[in-house]
Amino acid sequence: MNDSREKYIPDLSVIVDGGITELVSTRQLQGVEVVVPEVVVLELEAEATNGQETGYKGLNELKKLREFCEEGLIDLKFEGAEDLSPAPPGPKGLDPVIRGLAQRLHGTLITNNKIQASIARSKGLSVQLHRPRGKDTEKSLEGLELLDYFDETTMSVHLRADTVPRAKMGTPDSVQLESISEKKLSSERLEQLTEEIVEVADVHPAGFIEMDSGGASVVQLGNIRIAIAKPPFSDAIEITATRPVKKTTIADYSYSELIESRLQQSHRGVLVAGAPGMGKSTLVQALSEFLRDSGWIVKTMEKPRDLDVSPEISQYRDLNGEMADTAEILLLTRPDYTIFDEMRQTSDFEVFADLRMSGVGLVGVVHATKAIDSLQRLVGRVELGMIPQIVDTVLHVDGGDIKKVFDVEMTVKTPSGMEQGDLSRPVIEVRDFETGSLSYEIYTFGEQVVVIPLEGQEQNRIWDFATSGLEDQLAQELPFDFDLEIRSNNRIAIYVADHHVPAVLGHGGKRVDALEKKVGLHIDVRTFAERESSSPTSPDFRVKNSDEYLLLNFDPSFSNEEIEISINGERVFSGAVSKKGRIKLTKDTHQARRIKKAQREGDKITVNKL
Repeated sequence: MNDSREKYIPDLSVIVDGGITELVSTRQLQGVEVVVPEVVVLELEAEATNGQETGYKGLNELKKLREFCEEGLIDLKFEGAEDLSPAPPGPKGLDPVIRGLAQRLHGTLITNNKIQASIARSKGLSVQLHRPRGKDTEKSLEGLELLDYFDETTMSVHLRADTVPRAKMGTPDSVQLESISEKKLSSERLEQLTEEIVEVADVHPAGFIEMDSGGASVVQLGNIRIAIAKPPFSDAIEITATRPVKKTTIADYSYSELIESRLQQSHRGVLVAGAPGMGKSTLVQALSEFLRDSGWIVKTMEKPRDLDVSPEISQYRDLNGEMADTAEILLLTRPDYTIFDEMRQTSDFEVFADLRMSGVGLVGVVHATKAIDSLQRLVGRVELGMIPQIVDTVLHVDGGDIKKVFDVEMTVKTPSGMEQGDLSRPVIEVRDFETGSLSYEIYTFGEQVVVIPLEGQEQNRIWDFATSGLEDQLAQELPFDFDLEIRSNNRIAIYVADHHVPAVLGHGGKRVDALEKKVGLHIDVRTFAERESSSPTSPDFRVKNSDEYLLLNFDPSFSNEEIEISINGERVFSGAVSKKGRIKLTKDTHQARRIKKAQREGDKITVNKL
């Protein structure tokens, strides 16, 4: 080959996307001299060394050019070594160097970059702007060999060198890992699949490379998210591809009416929590569509952008590598609700908090095995008092359905288990949204932030069991009628007749001190009259426990009468009062437990004659 041949200088973009090899293979370039700048080779080497797919792909394209050269289709040279001294330019400095080489060689610059082409023309260079012909974009995705491993029930495909392909089949509530071939995959085979994935991502309008660094790459193709891992990041090459297997609506979930009502009322701060693969993304997609149908402007913040949502919903990723920069632009677009998928780093939670304080409705996705864990991720990252303003609703997803809904509110009170009034403080109450029962309290204790689980009904039942044991123990010391009430985990109250108070206290309080040491609890001594005057429950009867029964002792006017007992207006029990003014209820019945609970919690108990 001779030097009179036309010279063509490809830049980095047209090498990586396969444009230069396409021009040669289709004979659009033939019998010419292709001059590859040394700075491009150096950049591809650096990217491949760092495990970036673009580096591997570019080096493969250079290999194809060498094969074309050996076949006599082109002459291949590498020039511009002098441009590497004293130090090679970084990726952003490649284009000026490549333009300079093209100018020195009086050759034609080939690029797929419009800006590069425009600048080169303004400098008087000959330029060929090339867009890869490629395949039909829809067909290129449909023909992707990776899709051969999927069927309609496949949630994810897991391919690893020297192992058989496996896939998770089913739905989030019923997942099964299965081998889908008996033949092991070689590293070479996975390299081929990886190259094909990157090529399709280059030409498909719904394809893009989300991340490519250090042997880890994330590619989005339509609704398929593909994670590629290579050495040095992993010990062997592997490909993991996931896609949603079904699209849901809010009506398909438990608590749907509660959630719809809550989201329609105002801009909310919602956390969607759940373990990986339990259906968080599927729920979030349903929430986004519901919000859109409700007339809200909805946008998403994702990395990677893999939610399958309507075209009306704009999907943003991190701008300049920072979600904080995305948030700045997002506020200018004035969304009503934003879906933040997924939050992991401290900066993500800070952005979430900042957007909420700006008045934007937010739905954030957090990996957490328990609902309360998602709230704890905020502790220490934002001020404790701001948490209820940032998050007012927590949805816990497990097995593809919503298992728990928490309501988050701030109040000032004495935390549960503390009796002294001077211990009151701001407390975050986490309540079961359906029942209203208190599930957790979050508050500061000293310099620590504590999250205290409150078991609700379970704790009340434990107290019921404890009451029976304590009554038996105290009955050995108090040979007269008394009633026992558990106030907290470390305090009880004993109610006795007025004339028995001194016997319980003892001289100088010595006897009650001895009783406290014996049972290991603080004891408040009260009279029956004090309880009846202070309690919001009915004064028509007093409750006494025996080994097997709950004894209801009524006013004498109720003797031989048919009565009905109601709690907060709800009928709980009806029956006949004995001649002695008493009703005996077996302690393990629902009615007995309900009456004890009402007394303990101060509910309104009424007695009516029938």
